Amino acid sequence: MIGKGQDAPKGNRIYFLDNLRTFMIFLVVLYHAGGVYENSGIWASFWLVDDPSTNNLAGILNLIIDIFVMPTVFFISGFFAPLSMKNKKGWAFLKHRFKKLIIPWIIAVLTLIPLYKIIFLYSRNLPQESWTTYFHWSNGIWNQNWLWFLPVLFLFDILYSFFSRASINISNITLKKAVFAIFLIGFVYSFCMSLFKFYGWTKTIFIDFQNERLLIYFMIFLLGSLCYKLKIFESDVTSKKLYIVINCTAWIPINLYILVLINFFIRPGSYIFSKILDIILLWLGFHLSLLCLLYLMVTTFRYYLNKQGKILKALNENSYNVYIIHVIVIGCIALIMLNTAIPSLSKYLILTVSTYVASNLIIYFYRKVIKSKILTNK
Repeated sequence: MIGKGQDAPKGNRIYFLDNLRTFMIFLVVLYHAGGVYENSGIWASFWLVDDPSTNNLAGILNLIIDIFVMPTVFFISGFFAPLSMKNKKGWAFLKHRFKKLIIPWIIAVLTLIPLYKIIFLYSRNLPQESWTTYFHWSNGIWNQNWLWFLPVLFLFDILYSFFSRASINISNITLKKAVFAIFLIGFVYSFCMSLFKFYGWTKTIFIDFQNERLLIYFMIFLLGSLCYKLKIFESDVTSKKLYIVINCTAWIPINLYILVLINFFIRPGSYIFSKILDIILLWLGFHLSLLCLLYLMVTTFRYYLNKQGKILKALNENSYNVYIIHVIVIGCIALIMLNTAIPSLSKYLILTVSTYVASNLIIYFYRKVIKSKILTNK
């Protein structure tokens, strides 16, 4: 999913983006493990295992992680899109992305989604149903679930391919202008979606997406590609003032967003100020939080994790496939702990770490043993 650095960069300066992507996949695992133990009841109706042993931490962490994890992954994918397109022109680029994204998606929705439903029913002591209801176009509850990311990213690749042929002049587009435009457009878009009650998910046989976030994700994807073209990460760091300021102030919009969002959950129909003002504050907090956390993630890894050893290299190579299989691994391990007396927070920690480790070991074994034998036989 991620290629090598931009235009043969000097040294190892692009390692930090590979490491950041790997960390985001770990946070995705943490997020989905939290769905088993969060205590709001929101996940109980659709998540593959609903453990009655819950805690407050999982829900709060999930609210924060949900703000920035997928935008960060889209940003990294967007950053490497121009390089991938440079190496593979026209239809070759889309053919390459189809093989990387859609072929694994087809395999996953035909195998992992049925396994998801098997675990879902078994964990609730419900009888298994007709085999025709185990596929994403007929399950009626979760559809593609976590696999939504793959066709959405492919859609962004298609759109980016068309935009790149338009030869749009970006010489007058600065990073500051782009970030401001993303904030303004994203805020207006999300506000209108909420005001006119067009929030929630659109689910089809081919693509699932969250209505109030689809445009935001695409703009973040384009921001990544702009950073590549402007060679943002090739310049040396001269000052950390902005980094320090955002580190000290990012908690303000995060808390604003969470406060208003939780009020919507626990007091439906009641408002802190008024319906319009609460929606304004909700999305103001969300978009400021998103941009702050995206900046902090990218900059922190650029400053402090721009290196790669054997372990990081292996994790980076595994991360794409870990994303694909990790939910089923979560289900299997959560089932083992379902009726145990282990405290909820301990279960949460065990499930997150063991899922991440087990998923990496499965992918490593596949790459080093099974795939290598297949290639050798050819």
